[in-house]
Amino acid sequence: MNQILGHNYIGGARSAAGQTRLQSVDASSGEALPHDFIQATAEEVDAAAKAAAAAYPAYRSLSAVRRAEFLEAIADELDALGDEFVAVVCRETALPAARIQGERGRTSGQMRLFAKVLRRGDFYGARIDRALPERTPLPRPDLRQYRIGLGPVAVFGASNFPLAFSTAGGDTASALAAGCPVVFKAHSGHMATAEHVADAIIRAAEKTAMPAGVFNMIYGGGVGEWLVKHPAIQAVGFTGSLKGGRALCDMAAARAQPIPVFAEMSSINPVIVLPQALETRAENIARDLTASVVQGCGQFCTNPGLVIGIRSPQFTAFTQQVAALIGDQAPQTMLNAGTLQSYGKGLQKLLAHPGIEHLAGREQQGNQAQPQLFKADASLLINGDEALQEEVFGPTTVFVEVADQAQLSAALNGLHGQLTATMIGEPADFERFSELTPLLEQKVGRILLNGYPTGVEVCDSMVHGGPYPATSDARGTSVGTLAIDRFLRPVCFQNYPDSLLPEPLKNANPLGIQRLVDGVPGREAL
Repeated sequence: MNQILGHNYIGGARSAAGQTRLQSVDASSGEALPHDFIQATAEEVDAAAKAAAAAYPAYRSLSAVRRAEFLEAIADELDALGDEFVAVVCRETALPAARIQGERGRTSGQMRLFAKVLRRGDFYGARIDRALPERTPLPRPDLRQYRIGLGPVAVFGASNFPLAFSTAGGDTASALAAGCPVVFKAHSGHMATAEHVADAIIRAAEKTAMPAGVFNMIYGGGVGEWLVKHPAIQAVGFTGSLKGGRALCDMAAARAQPIPVFAEMSSINPVIVLPQALETRAENIARDLTASVVQGCGQFCTNPGLVIGIRSPQFTAFTQQVAALIGDQAPQTMLNAGTLQSYGKGLQKLLAHPGIEHLAGREQQGNQAQPQLFKADASLLINGDEALQEEVFGPTTVFVEVADQAQLSAALNGLHGQLTATMIGEPADFERFSELTPLLEQKVGRILLNGYPTGVEVCDSMVHGGPYPATSDARGTSVGTLAIDRFLRPVCFQNYPDSLLPEPLKNANPLGIQRLVDGVPGREAL
C-alpha cells in the first residue's frame, strides 16, 4: 500500500501548491494522525476542473466496453486493499473492521455492477424513428436518439460511508460509467482513506489507459464552493446534511449556466407499526426496531427516526418495551467530533420542545453517543412542526401515538419527503390500511413491508432517493443502476447518414443492444 503523501490529484499528477495543512484524526481518541494533507488552492481547483474537462472528449468517446474494463479494474484494485487499509479506515471512522470489509465489497461490487450496465447497453436509451417520406400531409424525417454523459461531475464524499458513498462510491461509479470524468472533494473525516482509494483508482486508470484527468481529487474545507461554481463542472453529486446540500443547490442554481445537483440530504424514515402485528409479535418488533435504531450508532441515512402507532394498550406496552431496550443500550463512538456535536444539538432541540417527552436514554455526555427515545404529540406531526421533520443523525428515535386510522393518514400527510417508509403488519393490517401505500408513494422513494430500512441493496431495482428534503431531485437514485441516469442527457440525430451515426444508432446495430425502433423494442439490424 502506498505511503500517504497528502497532495491533491490533478490530471494524473500530484499537486501541493497551498500553505494550509490539514490532519485526519483517530475517531476514538481524537489524536491527530501522522499525515498532513495540503488544502487545494483556488488555482488547483481550477486546474482539477480543467483536467476533467480536457479528459471528457476522449473519455466519453471510448466504447462502453473500455469504460467497463476501467470500472472492473477499479474494483480489482479495491479488493486488493488489505488489512492495513482496513485498519486505517477503522481508525479514522471508529467503524468496526467487519463493517469496513463488507463496505469494501459493496464498493467494488457496485463498480462491477455498473460495468455490467455498460456491457448491456440499455443505458444508451437508443430510439429510432425511421423516415416516412410518403407520409401526408408532411413526411417524417429519420430521427435517432441516444444518451451521452453530461460532462465533468463534482462529487462530495459522505462522512458515514467512507467507501461506498465516498471516493469510489456510487456517485463516482455512476458518473464514470456515464462517460463523465470526476473531480472528487475528499471528506475531512477520512482523508487517509480517501487517498488510498484514490491511488487505487489512478492505478486502474493507468492499467486501462484512461485519459489523464478522468479522476481528480482535492482536499480542504471551503474548496467545494470553487468547484461547484467552476464553469467546467456540469453536475454535482452530494451525500450529507440538508444545510450543506441546500447550499450547493443554491450555488449551482446561481451560476451563469445552472447545473443539476443530485443531493441526498435529510430523512427520518418513518416506521408504522400496525395493530395486528403488535398483537402477534410485539416483543420481536421491539427488539428488531431497537437494533435498527442503534445499528452503526444510528449513522445511516435510512435510520428509523420516527415510529407511529395507533393508540391502544398494545402500543403503550410496545412503547414501554422499546424504552427498556433503549435504556439498556451501550454508548457508541461516532464518526468524528463534529458528528457527535451535531447529535448533541439535535437532542437538545427535542429535549427543549414542550410537546416532546423524553422516555429513555442516559444523559448525553462524554465522547460517545447515548441512544435515546422520545415521544411526541401527534399534533406536531400533523401540523408540520419542524422538530419532527429534522433528522437527528444518531441512535435516537421518536414515537408518535395517533388516535385512529384517520389521524394516522393525517400524520403521514404532514411528513416532508423521505428516503423510506416502513409498515410492520400482518396480512389483515395491510388489507385494512390499504390507503397507506398510495399515500406513502407520494412521500418516499422506497416502501418496506416487515423489514427495517437500515440496509440498501445495490441492484437494478433499488431506489435510494425521494422527495425534498430527502433529496434535491426525486426523479433519481444514488444507489442502484438507475443512478447512471442522473449524469446522462439525450441527443437526437436527424437525417444523418448511417456512416456518421454513433454505433448505438447504426442500422446494423453493431453493439447488439436493445433499441426502440418505430415504437417496437428489439435487437434486430435495420
